[in-house]
Amino acid sequence: MRKIFATILFFSGLCYVVAQSLNKNKIKSADFSSVQIDTIFQDQISIRAIALDHDKIWYAGDKNRYGFYDLKSKEKFENTIAEGSLKIEFRSIAKTTNYVYILSVANPALLYQITKDGKKFQLVYQEKNEKVFYDSMQFWNDRDGIAVGDPITDRLTIIKTNDGGKTWNKLPDGKLSKLFEGEAHFAASNTNIIVKDNNTWIVSGGKKSRVFYSPDKGSSWSAYETPIVQGKQMTGIFTADFYDAKKGFISGGNYELPNQNSENKAVTNDGGKTWKLIADNQAFGYASCVQYVPKSNGKGIVVVGASGLYYSSDGGVNWVQFSKDPSLYTIRFVDETTAIAAGSNKMIRIHFK
Repeated sequence: MRKIFATILFFSGLCYVVAQSLNKNKIKSADFSSVQIDTIFQDQISIRAIALDHDKIWYAGDKNRYGFYDLKSKEKFENTIAEGSLKIEFRSIAKTTNYVYILSVANPALLYQITKDGKKFQLVYQEKNEKVFYDSMQFWNDRDGIAVGDPITDRLTIIKTNDGGKTWNKLPDGKLSKLFEGEAHFAASNTNIIVKDNNTWIVSGGKKSRVFYSPDKGSSWSAYETPIVQGKQMTGIFTADFYDAKKGFISGGNYELPNQNSENKAVTNDGGKTWKLIADNQAFGYASCVQYVPKSNGKGIVVVGASGLYYSSDGGVNWVQFSKDPSLYTIRFVDETTAIAAGSNKMIRIHFK
């Protein structure tokens, strides 16, 4: 009996140690209870695209502007691109080791290469068409990049670079997925394209809300249905993120009904082939940008949009509201506990605690 009792004590102690270890790992992964928000700068500007480059937070803005904030020196640099009387709005931004690239919406589409000090810029791609409207841009590596725009024909509109951004070329229709009438994309936060290694996902909205997937940097594409709300011009997927090649999250909703929180968030565990609604009729409404928390095993997710700043520690099942500020359009993580967000007239730093 004494031996059995000692054995029970041993296993009980072992189970306690294992449980404590699991709890510590869970808390460490992404279990936040509050945030501290610091304003980095305020200005009369609309920012829907940011990119992290070491200590610099690059941004693409409206009224012909781009710039960066240096977290180390705490200084802001801003520049203006003048193209005659054109009023240019930049909503896409991406970087390589040597340059930063910004891409405008509307006609004409203008894509600029910018030096890392921000002082010099060069037009590397231009497209004129009444239907042209580019929504998002990303780089897989220092040579290969991609941008997606609203359809001009009945196919995806994609341009690519294979020389580090010096030249860009449009993919032929024969290589691209066919779109439905009224299906397009939203330039809400530069998160219509997600890249992981050679994997690429593009999301759509409007009359159809789908996910397009390429395993080979855009050479071939497959289209997958989603349960996200669709059927009207301003409904669908506005934002997406993938934690890895399998685990992903899409969100959006109805831009004209920003508080509607049904059919506006879904998850996948098979790389985007199938999607399942999550937290339906719960938490936030229209979402502009979603991002996974780094090193959270895909459990930590942050969303900004019309309902404010929301956070989930369990992969999107349950959500907590950390801020009611509806003016944030885009967000990116600097590390596991710090993110930069921007939107209407400001850029902020968020410390998750």
